[in-house]
Order: sequence, then structure tokens, then C-alpha cells
Amino acid sequence: MANKILKNPSETEKVVQTPPEGEGQQPSPVRSKDELQRELSAMKADFTHTPMKMTPELEKLLASDIKAEGKKEKKRGAQMLGVLANHNFYANGLTPEELRTTLEDLGPTYVKIGQIMSSRVDLLPESFCRELEKLRQNVKELDPAIVRAVIEAETGKKIDEIYSEFRDKPIGSASIGQVHYGVLRDGTRVVTKVQRPLIQEMMEKDFELLKKLAPMVGGVAPAEDGEDAMDLVTIINEFEKVTKEELDFRIEAANTKFFRDVVLEDGTVTCPRVIDELTTERIFTMTYVDGCSVSKKDRLAENGTDPLTAGRDILESYVHQVFDVGIFHADPHQGNIMVSGGKVHWIDFGMVGEITEGDMNALMDLVVGLLKGDTEEMANGVMAIGTGSAGTDRNKLKEDLEALYSKYMNVNSLNDIDFSGLLGEVCDLADKHHIILPGRYTMLVRSFLTIEGVMEQLCPELNLFEVISDKLMDRMKKSFSLEKEILSLGQGVLDVGKKVSRIPQLIADTLSDLMKGRMKINLELTGYQELTKELENMIHDVILVLVGCVLFSGGCRLCQTEIQPLTPNGMPLIALIILMAGLSLIIFALKRIFRKKK
Repeated sequence: MANKILKNPSETEKVVQTPPEGEGQQPSPVRSKDELQRELSAMKADFTHTPMKMTPELEKLLASDIKAEGKKEKKRGAQMLGVLANHNFYANGLTPEELRTTLEDLGPTYVKIGQIMSSRVDLLPESFCRELEKLRQNVKELDPAIVRAVIEAETGKKIDEIYSEFRDKPIGSASIGQVHYGVLRDGTRVVTKVQRPLIQEMMEKDFELLKKLAPMVGGVAPAEDGEDAMDLVTIINEFEKVTKEELDFRIEAANTKFFRDVVLEDGTVTCPRVIDELTTERIFTMTYVDGCSVSKKDRLAENGTDPLTAGRDILESYVHQVFDVGIFHADPHQGNIMVSGGKVHWIDFGMVGEITEGDMNALMDLVVGLLKGDTEEMANGVMAIGTGSAGTDRNKLKEDLEALYSKYMNVNSLNDIDFSGLLGEVCDLADKHHIILPGRYTMLVRSFLTIEGVMEQLCPELNLFEVISDKLMDRMKKSFSLEKEILSLGQGVLDVGKKVSRIPQLIADTLSDLMKGRMKINLELTGYQELTKELENMIHDVILVLVGCVLFSGGCRLCQTEIQPLTPNGMPLIALIILMAGLSLIIFALKRIFRKKK
């Protein structure tokens, strides 16, 4: 399991003694998706909120802000209720634009909430997220003195004791914090993300107040102009859950450590290393990636990096995250993928998605059903991914899936399927049929679309869907169980045998009824020659199946002996030959039977 984030500087020696990449590392044991997801959850389980440490210097710097916030708090309830009342969304529906303007009128704290939520397509409709992105413009930078004071309060050390160089000008500034470049005393180049002071406490108070005021406003009706509309109480609950995670930098640090130690352990693609002793709830320090974004193809070429090679590494890494690990970077846009020294680096793990083994199996059922034209199997896949409601009509869902199949009916291989497009269409169908999809699924769809856009810009000649289809084929092969197939085949043979064994009894009963006058038969023999021929062929095929079963059974018994010669795995050669002959005979005969049924 990946190391936990260090809770005190005394544990630093454990990090220093960690061997360099590629040296002294043993291969990790194979773990299932569910085990990996539990491992990541366990890393975050013991994170509890603690009040911000206020040093005298920090108190002095924030005195005016604390005083202003105290005055606002006394009248805050009335002000917020007035803002909510002024916005007529409870009559017309809470549209994206109405939500944005409401947050702006509520004040800076809510603007920050909107900025955080603008990237959460898994929780809000896309139209809401696009509108909330407007709140990201003109983010004010923190006073450098406050930034330094926060770092000193969190670490208990002076800036000069930590860094040999610390740049006051931030690399980037966002809604809940900003990032600064620095060089540690040991020469390690790092970036430190610093949280805006008081934001956590302000948000907690405002959420408590909002949850009290929301019921007074009432419910929301659907928007008349066709825009997506959401219930205010639902939005508040979603906001609160997400912001709590976003405001604890230890969660992003845990995600980063997990990806580096588990997901990207082969080293082909990597990510920054967390500096544990400089990471707390409110600051997050990691190694600096001295490179450029994959959006800058010219610079990649200048640095000797082949865009096609980088693109292949990115795509294979992403597909590995989704299909093999089940934990993936949920915001894989160009700014979060860097190239340094010819190696691809993932950065910013603030948003990580998880997809369960059950979800993947359901997607496989959907894809296989699509290729086979089996709407029943496709419907099973959709229903397994989401949760049906009272408005869900399975028969109507199958009708729409039939139309979806008609669109893809000429597809003969997985390579020809636009996977991200298919996932998007499934989302649309689920919405139409009142099937509630889990947030992790919509997050997966969004990330697929994002990585597809990255590939189109970086290396359009690389076939995204070919890589995905290869991975799907690998999953199909791994999920194929010869034992299960043989048992299923044997059950089919037994069913046929039971029906055949009943034929004499049925004939005897029929003759008895005829002799007693309880049955009359009107025969009109036309084309009986062909019918007779088909009957003969059917009997012949059934006999072949039974002979194959006898051979297969005999081969199984011979496997328990030591008749020479033996195969490399210790099985008698004659037993293997008889087994293969019996299995081949069964498959051949059953194919003939089912082909005739069609």
C-alpha cells in the first residue's frame, strides 16, 4: 500500500531512505479493482478537519478580513434570503444563467463554490458547468505576505528554513488557492499550493445557513425554455460534499501518491512526488515538473519529443487507468499533461474518477450486445450501469436500443466503434428513460471526451478507438472461462438428451390415444421428402453431440491416469487428443443445429 502522508516532520527520514525509481523495487502483487479502490479510500479515511492555525503575524494580516466577516455574519441570513427571493427561479426553474447570477449576488464565498463546481460535470449538467466557468475569470491573487504566513503557520518553520528560493509571484491562481515555485534547502525544485485563509470556515458557516434557508424558498419547477433545471436543495448538498473534498489538500496529495506508487508504477509515464513534510490540510507541496504542456507541439519538437510517441504513452496510460485499475485522472485536459525530459507527466489529481468491476462488466455487455445485435443484452448493460425508476419502460428502452443498433449495424469490429460517442448516446438514452446513472459513469464519459480532444490536437493519426478496442478484447479474453463454457455446453447437451429420451414415451402415448379413439389426425403430406431429410439430419447431429459427450467424458477420465507419452504439463497425450476430438465434435454438431434453427 502506498505510504500515508506524513503527519510530522520526524518521519522525513523514511522518505529520504526510499530507493530511487527502478532500484530495489519489487513488483506489486496483482489486485482487483475493488481492492485498489478500497486501498485509495483507506488512505483518505483518517483525514479529519482541524481549525486553521493562526499565528500572531497571520492574525494581524487577516484582522480586517476577520472583522468584516464578523459584521457580515450578523446580517448574513437576511441578506441571503433577500438574494434568493429576488431570483425568481422557484417559479421559472433554476437555469444555468440564474444559478451563476445568484452565486455572484450571494458574494465571494459562493463565487468560489461556483468556480469549484464548474469542473464537476459528474454532478451538474454540462450546461450548468459551462455557465459557471465564467466565474473563473479575474481571480484575485493573494497578498504574498499572507501566502508566506500560511506556510509558516502550517509547517511551524520560517520560509527561509524551508526554501532556499521562494517566488512570491504565483504560477497560477484559482478559486481556493494558488501555486508558487520554490527550491528546498536540499536543492529539490518544488511547487507549493497554498489555500486562501478563512475560506474553509466561511464556507462551512454559509452552507449551514443555506441549508436552513433553502426550504423557505420552496421547490423548483422545470424551465419552460428547455434549459436544464435542478432543485436548489440538491445543488446545495452537492456543493457541500464536493467543496469539503476540494478544501482538504491531503486528499489531492493522497491521490497523487496513489497514482505514482500504484497506477504509474512501471515508470513509463509518471507524476510529481509528494513532499510529505510540507503537505497539510491547507498546503500541498510536490516536485516541480520542468517541462511543457502537450498543447505546445512546437516546443515538444524542439525538445526532441515525438508527439506520436508521447500521444501513445498518454493514451496507453489512460486506458490502463480506466480498464485495468479502475481509478483514473478525471480531468485529463492538455494543461494537466506535461512532458519533461521526453517523459509524460500527469499533474493535478484534484479530481479522480473511479469505475467498478461491475460497471466495466456492464459496459462489456453493452458493447457485445451491440456487436451481436442483441437488444436484450444491451438493455441489461444499460440497466446494470444505472438505476431504473417508476418512469422506466424496458420495452421502450429496447426499441431505442434497436435504433442505436441500426446506426452501428455495419460495424464488424470494436475498432469501428466511436467509444466516447457510444457512451454519450447511452447517457442520452438513460436520461430519456429516467434511468439514473452514477456520477462515476458521467465522469468517465466526460474524461473520454477530454482525452479524445487531446489526441486530436497532439497526434490525430493515432487511433484512439483501436487502443480502446485492444484493451476491451484483452478483457474479453480474460473474462472467458473454458470451464464455464463447457458447463454451459454440457447443460445444453443434457437438455437435448432429455428431450430425445422422451420421444419414445410421447410416441407410445400418442399411439395409445389413437387406439382408444381419443385422438384424430388429419394428414396432408406435401413436401415430405424434405421434411424427412431434415429429420434425418437432426437425428444425425444429435447422435454426433452424444458421441462427442462420450469422448469428452472418456478423455476426462483418462486425464487421471499416467498413460505415456505425457504432455509438458503432465497430461496423457491420448487423453488430450480424445478431449479435443470430443469437444470439436460437440461444437461442430451444435453449430449445425443452431444454424438450421436460424
